[in-house]
Amino acid sequence: MADAPRTPMPGSPATPWRRVLPWALLVMLLGVAQTLLLVFTLRYEHGQEQERAELAAASAAADVRQLFARDQQRLQALLWNDPPPAQWRSDAADLLRARRELLRIEWRRAAGTIETAAESPYGGPLFSSLPRDQIELDTQVACAAAQRTASPTWSRSYFVPQPGGLGVEVIDVCLPIGPVGGGQGTMAATLALGLVIEEAVSPELARTHELSFVEGDGTRLVRAGLPRGAGVYVAERLVDLPGVTLALRVDSAGQAPRLIPNLTTALVLGLSLALAAVVALLVHDVRRRAAAESRLADELALRRAMEDSLVTGLRARDLQGRITYVNPAFCAMVGFGAEQLVGQTVPPYWPPEMRAAYEARHAQRLERGVPAHEQREGHETTFMRAGGERFPVLIFEAPLIAADGRQSGWMSAVLDLSAQRRVEELSRQQQEQLQATARLASVGEMASLLSHELNQPLAAIASYASGSLNLLSDASPSIAMIRDATRRIAEQAERAGRVIKSVHDFVRRREQSREQLGCDQLVEGVLPLLRLQARKSAARIELLLGDPAPRVACDRTMVEQVLLNLTRNAIQAMEGVPPSERVVTLGASARGAWVHLSVTDRGPGIAPEVATKLFTPFFTTKSEGMGLGLSLCRTVIEQHGGALDFSTLRDAKGQVLGTRFDFSLPRAPAELAAIVDREAAS
Repeated sequence: MADAPRTPMPGSPATPWRRVLPWALLVMLLGVAQTLLLVFTLRYEHGQEQERAELAAASAAADVRQLFARDQQRLQALLWNDPPPAQWRSDAADLLRARRELLRIEWRRAAGTIETAAESPYGGPLFSSLPRDQIELDTQVACAAAQRTASPTWSRSYFVPQPGGLGVEVIDVCLPIGPVGGGQGTMAATLALGLVIEEAVSPELARTHELSFVEGDGTRLVRAGLPRGAGVYVAERLVDLPGVTLALRVDSAGQAPRLIPNLTTALVLGLSLALAAVVALLVHDVRRRAAAESRLADELALRRAMEDSLVTGLRARDLQGRITYVNPAFCAMVGFGAEQLVGQTVPPYWPPEMRAAYEARHAQRLERGVPAHEQREGHETTFMRAGGERFPVLIFEAPLIAADGRQSGWMSAVLDLSAQRRVEELSRQQQEQLQATARLASVGEMASLLSHELNQPLAAIASYASGSLNLLSDASPSIAMIRDATRRIAEQAERAGRVIKSVHDFVRRREQSREQLGCDQLVEGVLPLLRLQARKSAARIELLLGDPAPRVACDRTMVEQVLLNLTRNAIQAMEGVPPSERVVTLGASARGAWVHLSVTDRGPGIAPEVATKLFTPFFTTKSEGMGLGLSLCRTVIEQHGGALDFSTLRDAKGQVLGTRFDFSLPRAPAELAAIVDREAAS
């Protein structure tokens, strides 16, 4: 026997769907119907309001055209019957009193110059802040067209500044005087566009709309009307004038039509919409929170992966100096674990002998913040590994800003400079070898100078000695002359000794430590050798080192070698210059944490093809040179943290005046600290 069909039980899942589905469809249909009704009603009201705005714009444009035409006719009436100047000025003054939008009327000659002008009595002179001849380009163009066509022509609108930082947007109309080609000139009248709208538009329209002239890109030139436009119902009309077209915009003060027509419907629909909005907001908020948590977890994982992969140490501290975060690279750098560092105010990687200086630096950070140059360039200091090894680090530190905008501490990026220092030491040793080679080459070149310069005092010694012998053999009393000749012999001998001692000290000097000394001491160390070269080339050396000269921290021997090489090159570069113009200037000036030194000559400059290879090792333009001088000079300066460069000096006409080599050295710490203390005290 076949089974009978089964009837769904009251609690089965099929029953709720059968009950809910019709209601759901009904609610959906009612919602669609209500929505369409509201949309159509809003569109109808919107269309009505927009139509009223279009009619208002058409009416306002017609009124403005009528006002422009009326003013043009009244201006033409001033030229009827060819009035004399006195009559014209009287009639123009009457017209200006009658029409407030007219600000100025000018009588212009055929050449465009102003013969006479009348100003409106309702304000000060129109061109008091800016002369008329500086803003009359548009007027001249319109007047030229008016003379050419023998008909009134309007100019483009332009802005005239007024006292007090204000101004007025105006337009000019030019009327020809006489027939075409008569050459009798033109009459130009200036109208204020804002007053044109106020005078032309009816008060009823001005109470409900904002009217304005606008440019092609929508920029508003002037406005009129009591209310501000709501920007919902906007209409534009073009006002065509001979020579120009103005765009008149009418913006109704009316707002968009209200969504709800009565209170009852508003309450029912409002409660329904509020409930739906609350549910939608809850759903949206839950989804947004879940998405935010997911993004936060992803960003946190990404940040941890990035920090774990960095070779740069990261360290965060709060305002009390307590370490709040370190990354694995920092822990590996100092040899301490994160649990040993986080929460420490006096970290274990501070060397005991430098702890007081570090605490003073932190107190300065807390009081003044991190200097801007340290955020960009960083500062070097020394840390200690877990095993006690000291190593140099470079720290870039910046304020750590919380979400509320307040500073909560500092974030530091720490670089281990140990490997770099080893490379620099190896490079320094290699440079010392190159310096020794260059010094030997310099000794060979100086030998010829010494032979030339020592011959002169030795020849003088011989001459004075011969004269002394002659005087001694003479029976006449010449004791005073013998004494003078003997003194000169001693002076020349002492001079020869000084020259030899300068060369000896320069060649034998081997100190490589950094010294704090003045720029004048650096120059004095090589000045005897420089003067030898200068006398041989008939050149002069000028010093502009300041009083007092700034102090630097440098390797004296290496920097003196730089000064010697650059100055000798400068002297040799002026061989083709007249002797009276052969001047080498050595200058020094302090700028912040650096001292800039310069060597300037008056030679022919450096050719472009030479300039590109000037610092290349073994490149030289001298037949006897090795091509290592400038390369070694740049290496020496870069080892001090500075830079060496050159520039060609030119006058206003582009003529070459010479060449200047500039290089920078770190300022002496004691002098820099004194300047910082003075600035802080002031």
